[in-house]
Amino acid sequence: MSTSTRRGMRADAARNRELLLDAALAAFAAGGTDATLDGIAKSAGVGIGTLYRHFPTREALVEAVYRNELDRLCDAADDLLTTLPADQALRAWMDRFVDYMVTKKHMADALRAVVASGGTPFAHSRERMGAAVGRLLAAGAADGTLRPDLAPSDVTETPSDGAPACVGGSDVLVGMSGVCMTAGEPEGRAQAGRLLDLLVDGLRAR
Repeated sequence: MSTSTRRGMRADAARNRELLLDAALAAFAAGGTDATLDGIAKSAGVGIGTLYRHFPTREALVEAVYRNELDRLCDAADDLLTTLPADQALRAWMDRFVDYMVTKKHMADALRAVVASGGTPFAHSRERMGAAVGRLLAAGAADGTLRPDLAPSDVTETPSDGAPACVGGSDVLVGMSGVCMTAGEPEGRAQAGRLLDLLVDGLRAR
């Protein structure tokens, strides 16, 4: 949940909202479009009326679940930088990115239904993730753990002096997204981890 949402909500209401989001995440991942709102409310330990007060439609609930996972992912970048060197924070964030992508894959049917109804759950998600990666790259360039030619955002043109363009946050996202294609099964997750280790190694300062 975003900070502004938490501030504008009573503690019990905020707690119920989090319980509903967690229950809905599990339900949509397991059952897709077959998950029922009654079942989600029951799993969260609240009444169906409480669910509807927070999420007036099924589509609103699906979109809120997705955006909550996106918030958790993007907020984690700053949290990790408070306790780890930037290169280690980047690698830890990549694991969270894999978790996010697997969750998104499991919710694919529910998300498709939202899009079909006119919803826009993915609006600005790429920009937000690129900004989170950019903060990690900038911190690594500053503390010397990552290459100094890393840029918070993409550089799409070759500099006038002929030097190679910097590696940007969206470049790293593309690499991570490719790795995530292997991460659906337990053995795939292990392979994804090894590939992410190689990706971070290529970004480290020499």
